Amino acid sequence: MEESIFLQILHKIPVYNQGKEALKQGQSPIVLHEMGETSRAHVIYGMVEDIARNALVITYNEAQARKIYEDLKLFLGQRVLYFSAEPIAYYFVEAYSKEVTIERLQVFKKLLKEDKIVIVASVEAIMKKLEPKERFQNYWHTFQVGQTIEIQQLQKILMDCGYERVDEVESPGQYNIRGGIVDIYPMISNIPYRMEFFDDEIDSIRSFDVVTQRSIDKYCEIEISPAKELLFSKEIKMQVLKRFEKEAKKYIKNQRDKGKEDFAHKVQTYVESKLELMRQRQSNDWEMFLSYRKDDFSTLMDYFPEDTILFIDQPQRVKERYDTFLLEGKENFKGLLEKGEVLPNQFDIFFSYEDLTKKINDRKLCIFQNLLSRSDPFTPQLILSFPSRMMHPFHGKLELLMEEVKQWKKRGYSIIILSGNEERAKQLIQSFQDFEIIAHFHQDFYTEIKPKEVLLLPGHLSKGLEYPEIKVAIISEEEIFSRRQKKLKRTKKNPKRKIESFVDLHIGDYVVHETYGIGIYRGLEKIEVDGVTKDYLNIQYANGDKLYVPTDQMDLIQPYIGAEGKTPKLNKLSGNEWKKAKNKVKKAIEDMTEELLNLYAQRQAIKGYAFSKDTPWQRQFEEKFPYEETPDQLQAIEEIKKDMESPIVMDRLLCGDVGYGKTEVALRAAFKAVMDGKQVAILVPTTILAQQHYNTMMERFSGFPVSIGILSRFQTKSQQQQTIKDLKNGMVDIVVGTHRIVQKDIQFKDLGLLIIDEEQRFGVKHKEKLKNWKKNVDVLTLSATPIPRTLHMSLVGIRDMSIIEHPPEERYPIQTYVMEYNELLIRDSILREMDRGGQVYYVYNRVEKIDRIAYHLKNLVPEAKIAVAHGQMSEHKLEKTMIDFMNGKYDVLVCTTIIETGMDVPNVNTIIVTNADKMGLSQLYQLRGRVGRSNRIAYAYITYEKDKILSEVAEKRLQAIKEFTEFGSGFKIAMRDLEIRGAGNLLGGEQHGHMAVIGYDLYCKLLEETVRKMKGIPQEEKRETTIELQIDAFIPKWYISKESHRIEMYKKIVGIDNIEELYDLQEELEDRFGDIPVPVNNLLMISYVKSLAEQLHFSALVQKKNIVYLYIDKNDFIDMKIIAGLVKKYGKKIMINASDEPYIAIKLSKLVDHQLKEIQEILQEIQILKEREDKL
Repeated sequence: MEESIFLQILHKIPVYNQGKEALKQGQSPIVLHEMGETSRAHVIYGMVEDIARNALVITYNEAQARKIYEDLKLFLGQRVLYFSAEPIAYYFVEAYSKEVTIERLQVFKKLLKEDKIVIVASVEAIMKKLEPKERFQNYWHTFQVGQTIEIQQLQKILMDCGYERVDEVESPGQYNIRGGIVDIYPMISNIPYRMEFFDDEIDSIRSFDVVTQRSIDKYCEIEISPAKELLFSKEIKMQVLKRFEKEAKKYIKNQRDKGKEDFAHKVQTYVESKLELMRQRQSNDWEMFLSYRKDDFSTLMDYFPEDTILFIDQPQRVKERYDTFLLEGKENFKGLLEKGEVLPNQFDIFFSYEDLTKKINDRKLCIFQNLLSRSDPFTPQLILSFPSRMMHPFHGKLELLMEEVKQWKKRGYSIIILSGNEERAKQLIQSFQDFEIIAHFHQDFYTEIKPKEVLLLPGHLSKGLEYPEIKVAIISEEEIFSRRQKKLKRTKKNPKRKIESFVDLHIGDYVVHETYGIGIYRGLEKIEVDGVTKDYLNIQYANGDKLYVPTDQMDLIQPYIGAEGKTPKLNKLSGNEWKKAKNKVKKAIEDMTEELLNLYAQRQAIKGYAFSKDTPWQRQFEEKFPYEETPDQLQAIEEIKKDMESPIVMDRLLCGDVGYGKTEVALRAAFKAVMDGKQVAILVPTTILAQQHYNTMMERFSGFPVSIGILSRFQTKSQQQQTIKDLKNGMVDIVVGTHRIVQKDIQFKDLGLLIIDEEQRFGVKHKEKLKNWKKNVDVLTLSATPIPRTLHMSLVGIRDMSIIEHPPEERYPIQTYVMEYNELLIRDSILREMDRGGQVYYVYNRVEKIDRIAYHLKNLVPEAKIAVAHGQMSEHKLEKTMIDFMNGKYDVLVCTTIIETGMDVPNVNTIIVTNADKMGLSQLYQLRGRVGRSNRIAYAYITYEKDKILSEVAEKRLQAIKEFTEFGSGFKIAMRDLEIRGAGNLLGGEQHGHMAVIGYDLYCKLLEETVRKMKGIPQEEKRETTIELQIDAFIPKWYISKESHRIEMYKKIVGIDNIEELYDLQEELEDRFGDIPVPVNNLLMISYVKSLAEQLHFSALVQKKNIVYLYIDKNDFIDMKIIAGLVKKYGKKIMINASDEPYIAIKLSKLVDHQLKEIQEILQEIQILKEREDKL
């Protein structure tokens, strides 16, 4: 078959063929009216296949654009692209995430390559002025191995393309230059690249990992796209600033002439601050000055080939949205103008509607209307009524569907059912057979359909449709199941960043030395001792005492990590205060470990119920999950089922952040229990959470014979009594509720599984009751705070844990902005969210002023229904407010960080956080995670007070917040703090306190040692060899300029254990920083030599002039055969001393450059001799 089945259907419709022929012959525009919503996507597909290679679809808002885009994906797959609208125009932004920019640049790439594509956009998305196509094309560059280009020229290209120079490349749009190495993360690439130069020639191009910064694969060439849509070269920037300054002077003079001296001063302050910012550093806000560029700009239409068809969905609504958007923009701009924060000409960044429609009228145009009406400013050449109607829903009732299909068959209809996937199709075919209807499944769309035939195809449409004229019915899952069943595959993103302690050690950070305790890191210092230069870490202790730690002892130091915002007490270098504290923590860890081991042993001895293997219904239930499970989820499900099928009572902890998919894992365990005739209790800490879980289960378990009850304060007394009675009689399979579930009057007929959500939030009394339940019932505990991997590994074998470490990939990203608080922006962002039917969180974290803030917000946005929620409200009032908000009674919830955990409202897709400089990064991370849980782009505005002089701590935090939008070091800090919280929740408050005393890393180290000791795992004693060599060994600043990178490499060098690790590190240094200088190579060799000496049990290795002394520990001895072997090899150069401090002395050559290599060869020779003896 050459034509797809959907094209065959269109070709049978006379009206479609008439419209198609009219457009082919240049009759334009044509109007199609009275057509079903999804038939628009069907017609667009047909016209593109029959007439043109390309199409642009323009509709009236973002939600409708997304809908058409999703429907077109059924017909066009990867050939359809979505062109997002950009949200902010006139506000100064400190930092922002780049997802929308990347999405739009992907579209430009396809357009410039003249690929065969269809683009769907709202009118907002096409209003903005764009770079002229020919000029923009010049900013796309290809670089090849062997190409000649000066690094300075490459840097200019990257700057002109809008790339940002950083210390370490971590995200798209960044570059870094280190000597002859250039790292670039192209804006629309999934991976960054490293270009190495030999003089002015590109010697190699390699991809690299942003986490390890190591090279991966070699490439012959790479493509670099611009990092922005509108590009300001250095020359353009100078012209723009000149014009801006000229207009500013004229405007300020004009205001002074009118006697408005104060206002003129305000404008002058604004202008001076803007000019200073623009001249001093690269800014994100050059687009605010677009009106001062004297270019001919392009519309999106100009990027399309001549034969492109344009489709406009409801032009009256498109015009209304354009006018509304422009009016809102003008109102916001007027407010900024009155405050002296913009100049009058700055508004001119959009095309007029007339300009846009002129461009549209130049193309073949097809207009869609619901009802026939005027199409101004377009004059239709042909008006056709399109014979289609929307499919009615069946609400999950298969018997209604079967009856309808039988009626259609009688009338000679061809019936197509879109089943989502093959598995679902097979289930539906079985259901059809049960009703004596023959149905077939076809893997693709290239087939035929006959009258009275029922054909199932993979794929999805938002709504089904019917073509009565040609007797065709197309039914989507939406009508059959009342919800989408398609497995939504997620695009692969970068892996979760690994958190390495030392990578982010900065001057002024607290550190923990295992022997001396907590001090402040003051930086690396180069010190010369006896003519030998080395780097030392300068650590300051109480009373101003200093400790200089050589870099080869860095394994004794860890950054101090305690609770965020808490300052630890500095230890004294003298006295035994630190030793006492460390011993106290060690004792507490031993007591806790002993208790955990005893509990684990007791549980292993108790016989519980062994659940059966999965039933066919279990598989059906799991197949109904509309998303693709993450590997972590699948692993957790497997571990839980294995526990349940075992006769030993389960007590498993399931960890993962909110939105990571724990609930689905728990529901599968609950379903498994119900299939064996057992009851399930789900215990949650709040009424709101109970209601959320209940709603989720009612939807998720629909279509299965599972009875679900709820026990919370929102049920009347009689409702509660009925649920309690049904639990006792076994009429309720699953009950969800608050602590009401653990009260004395609750009795189960046959409880088989207890699921506890956030156990740490229950009181002591309830925890005691739970302990009794846990004795003979399988228990699954859910925790929303992540558990550190190190802690998880330490507790293997004493606590059963499943960890969901990676989130499901977000379907649409969270666009994050860091900026000064601006009332006009707040109003704009709230109205924008309301326009698309969504809700907003407005976070203000001071209870005493929150009502005043809410009142002010009501005056600012009178159109919005606003509610207030905070922790000091009565529990009943708070719960009622939250439930009302969840049910859509309010548009905006003004709240404290009370929403940080446990709230999951998919309709909230904008969050505004005020006074962000006073919040911890982990708080911001979790707050931002409250949005972005649905199929639309979410927005997070992280704001701080305007014109406020920030403290040094707040400034530092704000800088980290900016990095946090790029998932850089700010993200790592946030994750680190969350993990500490998770560790505290897992091990209890007392242990959390101990972590704060000695720091998290040292706590984990002691815990691991204690667990290994108590489980009887032999631990090899770590031997320390003192190294004193007369060789310069350090990392010069000119080689690695950033101190944190030098620290990172020192840490890695100290960890060298064998020759393979030495070679690996040499490779990494060359890869990341270029040819290795002599002092760095010495450092690598010394570390390897030290490792060899430790393995051979030497206590010290000391060089005096050209003799090296290998000191032997008193408790050790060296086999005489090894000595004999050394004497044989080195003859008179060797001397053995067997006194109280035994040693081997070997004379080295006088060539200093060779001495280190000689020492290495001596130790390797001893190692060979020792291995030979061990074998005999």
